[in-house]
Amino acid sequence: MLINYYIMKQDDIEKRTYVSFDWAIKRLLRKKADFKVLEGFLSVLLKKEVKVESLLESESNRESANNKMVVVDVLCKLNNGDLVIIEVQFFHQADYFQRMLYGVSKVLAEHLKTGEKYEKVKKVISVSLVYFNLGHGKDYLYHGQTVFTGMNVRDELELSALQQQAYAKATPQELFPEYYLIKINNFNDVSRSPLEDWVYYFKNSELPASCDKKILSLLSEQLKYKAMNAKEKQEYERFNKSKRIWDSTIDTAFMEGVEKGIEKSKVETVVLAFKKGLELDDIAELVNMSEENVIDILKREGLM
Repeated sequence: MLINYYIMKQDDIEKRTYVSFDWAIKRLLRKKADFKVLEGFLSVLLKKEVKVESLLESESNRESANNKMVVVDVLCKLNNGDLVIIEVQFFHQADYFQRMLYGVSKVLAEHLKTGEKYEKVKKVISVSLVYFNLGHGKDYLYHGQTVFTGMNVRDELELSALQQQAYAKATPQELFPEYYLIKINNFNDVSRSPLEDWVYYFKNSELPASCDKKILSLLSEQLKYKAMNAKEKQEYERFNKSKRIWDSTIDTAFMEGVEKGIEKSKVETVVLAFKKGLELDDIAELVNMSEENVIDILKREGLM
């Protein structure tokens, strides 16, 4: 059985009203004037009105020279000081939970200056939109928090009165990172709330027939496909073509891996991806190897 991914086909692009969210978050929502799209989504997800103060640079969201598209990382700073990671992942990654943990840990470490007290540690919220079957669960939306439960009396640990006054929080989980995991392919395309309107858009690059007016206004203003100029459309089409190449490469590798073993399949995946024109750093991420190992394989196979 093939691993199924949501990939926009070339002949569907012109038919879409809106550009895909991964493209929008990578290219169209980087200016302060455009933050209201991110604010609209985060406000609905977090169930409170939020304002994006700025987009921050981090080791985890720097783009490579060839503008690779496998993971889209945006690090937002909200007006209350909280940091929000938004990540879009199309292709299967067995260790994605660990990747989420690493991403949060990296941001935490980067934003605590040397010599600062631990009370200065930022609240980090991780939002992941995944287009593959991660873990085992039927829902499309999962929320994770750190809760301390008594081993004997089963009570939930709370902050002391002094801590509550100092941090304006009631429980430890309000201080610890939070995780929102949206499994796009689990959504059944039936929208009954503003949040589901957003998820419908993430999955289909369209809005449901009956859509929240605020969301419709946000997307209509900024994310219309026809609003892009010729150069932007060309780049968008190239972006989707690259995703289709990844999709084909992974499906082929998966079938061959079942029959021949994972390690041998990795070699064949490297060769296939290189022949399809993927860049070395993209191939390295695809097979979870270093670029040096990828180059060694290609040399052994007489391709370099």
